[in-house]
Amino acid sequence: MTSLDRPALVAHAKDSIAKGSRSFALASRLFDRETRERAWLLYAWCRKCDDLADGQDHGHGMSVIDDAADRLSYLTGMTEAAWNGTETGEPAFDGFGVVARECRIPRRYADDLIAGFALDAEGWRPRSEADLYRYCYHVAGAVGCMMAILMGVDPEDEAVLDRATDLGLAFQLANIARDIAEDAAADRCYLPMEWLAEFDVPPGRHMAPPFRPALTTMAKRLCDASERYEASARVGAQALPKRSRWAVLAAAGIYGDIARKVRDLGAHAWDHRVHTSKREKLLWVARARAQAAGTPEPAGREGLWSRADLDG
Repeated sequence: MTSLDRPALVAHAKDSIAKGSRSFALASRLFDRETRERAWLLYAWCRKCDDLADGQDHGHGMSVIDDAADRLSYLTGMTEAAWNGTETGEPAFDGFGVVARECRIPRRYADDLIAGFALDAEGWRPRSEADLYRYCYHVAGAVGCMMAILMGVDPEDEAVLDRATDLGLAFQLANIARDIAEDAAADRCYLPMEWLAEFDVPPGRHMAPPFRPALTTMAKRLCDASERYEASARVGAQALPKRSRWAVLAAAGIYGDIARKVRDLGAHAWDHRVHTSKREKLLWVARARAQAAGTPEPAGREGLWSRADLDG
């Protein structure tokens, strides 16, 4: 396969999303063909970078990384080459170069995502809730912006991109709540240090049984926040073409249910990895179709983190 053979790159990306996320794979089928292929190409690059940074295979099996700086350098260099139109021989990176050029994705969003991987490579931990949201922007909100642009949103439409950012934050907050135990096993913790101090939880001890009530409370905070950002993103979806709106609303519901399940399970949320069943996903596809034809509940952005806070 030549690295810039678009049909082959799309086929590789389709396989990547099928292996990496059943939820996103299902939601992507609701897009029109052009948008679907572009979404796959963007996903494959994000997945490859994330796998490199986390020592995973399509999002599975996170491990402790002992060459984080080298991995960051590699994914940064490959992304730079793909951005410049140089064939890398890596389908995920070459596919990103194709979709970035086709949709004229602003470079800053790719750089913002890589900055999130850099934080993990440095062993970074959030001190405050604002730090947590800033991290969520880098690893997911920036992807929301790129997705919105490939769905046709004007790169200068800051209001819609703010809502797209909110969807990324909603997804990432749900991920963090669900994966607290998995992250701890890989020596990572995304619970703000101020929260841990508030509940007198010693660093690195949040999974210990005596601190399970405190952990449950902190996870609820993450899930409640995820739900607020999801509600905001649903308003922004109104600016999208109908099929894209349908896909986004389905993904929002499916992923939103992960946060809601973690919250409902309380102290048992980490006994097994929380997921949504195929039936639950299909129900959200049907529900989202009706929602795409209607009007969402009003949801302002007052009090929510904003991209304007990046330098704060």
